[in-house]
Amino acid sequence: MSTVGRFAGKVAVVTGAASGLGRASARRLAEEGANVVAVDIDADAVAALAEELPTRSIAVGGDVSSEADVDAYLRAGVDTFGRVDLHHLNAGIFGSFATLPDLDVADFERVMAVNVRGPLLGLRAAFRHWRSTGERGTIALTASIASLTGAADLVPYQVSKHAVTGLVRSAAVYGGPLGIRVNAVAPGIVPTELFRDAASATGGKNDMAQRASTAPLRRAGQAEEIAGVVAFLLSEDSSYLTGQLVAADGGASVVNTVRPSGGAGAWDTEAVDAPLYQGWDR
Repeated sequence: MSTVGRFAGKVAVVTGAASGLGRASARRLAEEGANVVAVDIDADAVAALAEELPTRSIAVGGDVSSEADVDAYLRAGVDTFGRVDLHHLNAGIFGSFATLPDLDVADFERVMAVNVRGPLLGLRAAFRHWRSTGERGTIALTASIASLTGAADLVPYQVSKHAVTGLVRSAAVYGGPLGIRVNAVAPGIVPTELFRDAASATGGKNDMAQRASTAPLRRAGQAEEIAGVVAFLLSEDSSYLTGQLVAADGGASVVNTVRPSGGAGAWDTEAVDAPLYQGWDR
């Protein structure tokens, strides 16, 4: 078992740990010495992950939008390891690609439950735990390039990830005087299982590589690269950083799209607009 590294002796909760970004983060934190409380609604998959990690780690099946389940995963961590020092509140879903007129309210509420209520409950549980024990820790959320910019589709996801920005900033302001830091990583295009149910949708997984090729780094990211940022945010290497969304997006969010270097005019707007505005007399 790993006993060395930045997180030796630490205990880290990772939600959405069964796949994608969460899985990569759980692996990275364990490789650097952390005991991991791996949480996911897919109990079998997350149990298999916990067995593979190089440190003593446990799996907890649960829904991050449930108060009872959030309390249960934190209690499991404390009961097993005696403490929880780090939280990566990562679990999320993308929801519908429908545009505003066709948006289903139930879908919107489902995305908000997982992507906003989930991290809210995770933050609340962490702060309550540390208040009761007198301990301190560090928190990293998973935001998104969608926290920084807008789009005409993926409306529930866009709104939820903007809300994550508010959670990070509010929690950071509250936690700062207590010595508790709260930050977020804002990934750009990283092909993971999150978009597997939209493999053939434009703006889903089928054209990720093509879309990422317009970012300054001209490629999509990898889950392991995002995990490296998460590890930095949870470590003492970022000890003077709080309330920040660190964009790990190949530079996509800094591009001025109306300049030549940003691809100004180098795409067919009608091809993009036509499917979005079917049924409108424009």
